[in-house]
Amino acid sequence: WRNAFKRDWQLYLLLLFPLALVFIFSYAAYPGLRMAFMDYKPAKGFDGSKWVGFATFAKVFKDADFLRSLRNSLVFNFLDLLVGFPMPIILALMLNELRYPRFKKVTQTILYLPHFLSWVIVGSVAYQIFKPSSGMINVVLQNAGLIEHGIPFLTEKWHWAVSYILIGVWQGMGWGTIIYLASITSVNPELYEAARVDGANRWQQMLHVTLPCIRSTIVVLLIMQLGKIMGGSFERIMALMNYAATEYTTTIPVLVYQWGIQDMKFSQSTALGLFQSVIGLLLVLASDFIAKRMGENGLV
Repeated sequence: WRNAFKRDWQLYLLLLFPLALVFIFSYAAYPGLRMAFMDYKPAKGFDGSKWVGFATFAKVFKDADFLRSLRNSLVFNFLDLLVGFPMPIILALMLNELRYPRFKKVTQTILYLPHFLSWVIVGSVAYQIFKPSSGMINVVLQNAGLIEHGIPFLTEKWHWAVSYILIGVWQGMGWGTIIYLASITSVNPELYEAARVDGANRWQQMLHVTLPCIRSTIVVLLIMQLGKIMGGSFERIMALMNYAATEYTTTIPVLVYQWGIQDMKFSQSTALGLFQSVIGLLLVLASDFIAKRMGENGLV
């Protein structure tokens, strides 16, 4: 290891910066979790605030906003998983079948681009496209005589929920294909040759060779996604809720922000965040255990 350090000391030096950020913003924050068990007052600090045990959690679980945020988080994240998880796999399989390298590269770039746009930009663009009166989609549909009045994509709760799911899938599906494409490149070409000798067409090769060979990657990513079933994207909600603050826009990340920053309910906000993290960890461990029992490779 000494020879390796002397040879690559510049790389180890660069690695110190992300490690420092992880320790400062993740591990160094752990002592602050005791706020969840206290009636925390910033003026009194940790020493002066009263210790209340699990009373804060009981208060959080009885709150109507918590029940609504829990419902919304579970429903939206489950729909994200149901609709959004297969899309990168489908895109990766389609891109892998393209035989024109230049067209394949251009297509990959176009699909990856939305991931690098901030949700502020995505939300602004979505509003310009989906505005009920002057949005591009509604204008085209009205001029074509398909609708008489503009569709409230982002201003009515049911339409907002569908738009929220589809915009999220569009923003993330291209980036997710990178991992699957990398996994596909490791498939032994001899398997495809054997399949062609047996008379398999391209669809059958994709179904019986490509998919089984990347199954372990799919399982690992599915386990990681299940750990986020209690979370959600705070930026995504905030970018799209500016145009319609419906009952569906209250999710756990949003409620943590509202309680902790806007209402200064630090103990309740910390308790809710801790509850979210613990449930997410349990879901990851449970799904990893099930995957191993089914004969798949888990995370550990």
